[in-house]
Amino acid sequence: QVQLVESGGGLAQAGGSLKLSCAASGIIFSINRMRWYRQAPGKQRELVATIGSIETIVHADSVKGRFTISRDSAKNAVYLQMNSLKPEDTGVYLCNMNVYTTPSRFVDAWGQGTQVTVSS
Repeated sequence: QVQLVESGGGLAQAGGSLKLSCAASGIIFSINRMRWYRQAPGKQRELVATIGSIETIVHADSVKGRFTISRDSAKNAVYLQMNSLKPEDTGVYLCNMNVYTTPSRFVDAWGQGTQVTVSS
């Protein structure tokens, strides 16, 4: 019913920048919370940033001052601007949204992930 598609990953050098995008499609009444997670090899999935429906924003301490989450509600999209990248930012980045398909029913939707690799 709901699909999330991420884009924008790739290879960057340390100190460089990348911008990730994630767009939702399907049966959408509204979207509440939007999040970016990342999964590095051998590590637990980490919550990177959250943006609420009224644009309340929280970033993980590990990315504060370097990453910025934003959203375009008209496009059902969330973005992650990543600056001053470090090798430890390497991983698969996944977007996650609470998508309401009716006023009272929501789906916890996930994208397929996009690889970010930062070289030193």
